[in-house]
Amino acid sequence: MKLLYFAWLKSKTGVAEEDVTPPPEVTTVAELLIWLRGRGPGHAEALADLDAIKVAVNQEYAQAGDPVRPSDEVALFPPVTGG
Repeated sequence: MKLLYFAWLKSKTGVAEEDVTPPPEVTTVAELLIWLRGRGPGHAEALADLDAIKVAVNQEYAQAGDPVRPSDEVALFPPVTGG
């Protein structure tokens, strides 16, 4: 699974992108985010408030219960504001 981090998520995790292999029981967006929190202090800080994070799976906005698969590209970013 390829993960992409944007804005302050990139700063807090210390990476712009990474390839990960979550355990088989990680099958939804919510489970992925919870699993990612355990990857280290930067990830834990970046993912502390899941309501402040938007997720796209394969370039489509995703909700907490949406599925994720090992071959997916998952982007994490703060809410986007227009103006």
